[in-house]
Amino acid sequence: MGAKPAAVQRRDLTRGKPRGTVLAERRDGHRRAALAAARAGLAPVDPEVLERDGLDPVQVLERRGAGLDNAAPGGSSRSIWAIVRANVFTLFNAVLGSALVLVLLVGDPRDALFGFIVVANAAIGVVQEYRAKQTLDRLAVLHTPKALVRRGGAELAVAVADVLHDDVLLLRTGDQVPADAVIFQAESLEVDESLLTGEADPVAKVPGDTALSGSAVVAGHGAARVHRVGAESYASALTAEARRFSLVNSEIRNSINRIILYIAWALVPIIVVVVNGQMNANGGWAESLATGRWRTAVISAVASIVAMIPEGLVLLTSISFGMAAIKLARRQVLVQELPAVEGLARVDMVCLDKTGTLTEGRMELAGTTVFGPVPGWEAVLAWCAAHPNANATAAALATGFTRPPAAAPDAVVPFSSARKYSAVSFSAGPVAGPGTGDGAAAGQPCGSWVLGAPDVVLAASGGAEVEAALAASHEAAGQGLRAVVLAHRPAPGLPAPAPGAGQAADGLDLAGLRPVVLLVFREMVRPDAAATLAYFRDQGVALKVISGDNPRTVAAVARSVGMEFDGDGYDARGLPEETGELAAVLARESVLGRVAPEQKKAIVLALQGAGHVVAMTGDGVNDALALKHADMGIAMGSGAAATKAVSRLVLLDGQFSHLPSVVAEGRRVIANVERVANLFLSKTAYAVIISIAIGILLWRYPFLPRQLSIVSSMTIGIPAFFLALLPNARRYQPGFLRRALMFSIPAGTVVAACIMAVYSFARAFPDPALEPAQAVTSAQTAATMTVLVVALWVLGALARPFDFWRSLLVAALVAGLALVMVVPFARNFFALDIPSGPLLAVTIGVTAGGCLGIELLYRFLKKRGTVSERE
Repeated sequence: MGAKPAAVQRRDLTRGKPRGTVLAERRDGHRRAALAAARAGLAPVDPEVLERDGLDPVQVLERRGAGLDNAAPGGSSRSIWAIVRANVFTLFNAVLGSALVLVLLVGDPRDALFGFIVVANAAIGVVQEYRAKQTLDRLAVLHTPKALVRRGGAELAVAVADVLHDDVLLLRTGDQVPADAVIFQAESLEVDESLLTGEADPVAKVPGDTALSGSAVVAGHGAARVHRVGAESYASALTAEARRFSLVNSEIRNSINRIILYIAWALVPIIVVVVNGQMNANGGWAESLATGRWRTAVISAVASIVAMIPEGLVLLTSISFGMAAIKLARRQVLVQELPAVEGLARVDMVCLDKTGTLTEGRMELAGTTVFGPVPGWEAVLAWCAAHPNANATAAALATGFTRPPAAAPDAVVPFSSARKYSAVSFSAGPVAGPGTGDGAAAGQPCGSWVLGAPDVVLAASGGAEVEAALAASHEAAGQGLRAVVLAHRPAPGLPAPAPGAGQAADGLDLAGLRPVVLLVFREMVRPDAAATLAYFRDQGVALKVISGDNPRTVAAVARSVGMEFDGDGYDARGLPEETGELAAVLARESVLGRVAPEQKKAIVLALQGAGHVVAMTGDGVNDALALKHADMGIAMGSGAAATKAVSRLVLLDGQFSHLPSVVAEGRRVIANVERVANLFLSKTAYAVIISIAIGILLWRYPFLPRQLSIVSSMTIGIPAFFLALLPNARRYQPGFLRRALMFSIPAGTVVAACIMAVYSFARAFPDPALEPAQAVTSAQTAATMTVLVVALWVLGALARPFDFWRSLLVAALVAGLALVMVVPFARNFFALDIPSGPLLAVTIGVTAGGCLGIELLYRFLKKRGTVSERE
């Protein structure tokens, strides 16, 4: 009895989730179970031998064979089966495939010509997307990061995916941890886990601690034994969670999906009307079934159904996306999802991270102020810069200080973010380079030297020089610069602080230090950042700089790249939590510092709630959900693996200047697909109108399937393919679907009116000299000529303004249609018999009127801004 309520309350957590997500979760569970089983089957290892020598060749093969590598689940692009499924098993292909089978069973094989179009559409789509997949996957492999491991007593650099369970990782400053590992050796090791947890301060690690995949070593060095790889690792779990529900918001894809949905719903009743009309046009249901004329009715019904389906629209959209992705890949921009090509062209708000986007993530020395020169201070700075575990600030000294002392130091205190300084002590000795003599006289550093934050290093000292150094440090901080002081004490050695001195137990006594030189650093601004931001401003795109750094520092960098704003940056610690209030703050503030990781997603959502289309740059795993919620997530190639996995675009070489080319490609795709959509939807519009009218009037359909095949290919399919790939720099305008329908429905109505006018005249006034079958062929030919000429005029309007290639395209199509009408074999194949007498005159007159109607419609809509010429 006690178990029943629990059973009643149990909830199916998979209910409401997309099937793909449920399957992905199950796959992850199976993968983790398989990894656990594989670990249990491994031969035992000697921990001491493993830590000393790493895995031996036998153990490496054993783990590879068991699948205990660090390969991340999933890839950057779709599988081959997914590509085939998406291009072959579609609603339209199912309808057209059924129609093809009917024609082959009961009709003339020549009327099955549209079947080649179906096959070609699917084949081109598969080949094109597979080529794009190969290009993107190849680039992803080329930019795979490396990890340093110890195997067989030797150090090896291996791909992150090749790291194995029980591998010994060698961690150095600047390395990213590739898999979860237990540390067994550490020397002043500090790890930045902000990419995972959002914790801004580095975490000191000691033997026995766990280093999580995706974290980065910022100080010291150490070694660790891998204990979780692949799907089990922390970063992989975050990535797998963030990649679900990850379809980019594509206006083109959303609009085309809506069009497909509308047509799919309309097909069912229209097919019923058409089939009924064609059976009655052939003598009624009973007579048609008795005499076999139902076969003719089926062929006519197939013709009307084929005409209503814009079978090439989805294909050409995919091709446009694929070609753009390949072009961008050659420029080191990895497109993770094809429709993302259009995303940046629609963006009106870009949120930028400072470090890694506007700056290179490196420091450069901006200036030095010497207070009391002590012999050898330049050599000390050179030693700090050359240290294997130098942090970013110390490493920036390498360009100005290149001659370290030859003698090894007596004692060293490594840099720690908790202490905010490093220290080194030297005894007198020879200096590197030519010359001998007294060490101090020759520039040999003697005594104790401390390099670090002025307010910490000089806290226990006094005097005019100390006051001057602190004042200069505060002034530099006010300008957004970073100041570091090198202080000196003549006595060698690094004594620990006295008990109760208020300093860290692992530090040293700072009393009696004298400032020697104040070093001012600034972040190295990307040389292309200013020009790129100027481009976005010229395009009407608003910019927000969002950083976890000091607001003054962020403001200084923002001004250095040309941004104009009041104040010294906004401290995000004061941001309101309510979305409306947050949006109000963001409306007036452009530069924000001290932004916590959890605030980034809130900022993106608030901007979207205010009606903006938002792009965001990021480099940390903690940015993943914010990147995913942004309309366009952009990751730098140097970012965390999890961040790159959830982003839409990856700038592989980290060049911010590639973004304008992404905008240009997006504009070309959007503008050209809109023109192509106008062509296809105009055809769908007139086909639907004719089908309904013919079905209601119980007339025979005015076209054979083969005649519609030439109409579709010569006035839509072939020209649309070229138009979709030609240059077009028109700026993005929202309302893709509305504009497409405002042109295509009236244009389709004009074409349908012309067809019905000519066909009605042919039926009402048949040529008495012709047999009934010849009269039908003549009427169908007149209708085919009408739609060909008027549809060509539609094409000519949408291809404007003409240049050499567009003129050549239209001229070639006109010549091709003329050949079809002139060459006897073509006329016979397509069942064409050019009319004469009154029907020919009416056809010419109605066609001219239709072309005039299309021209007036185009000019009217162009004046209203509904259609626009390419730029």
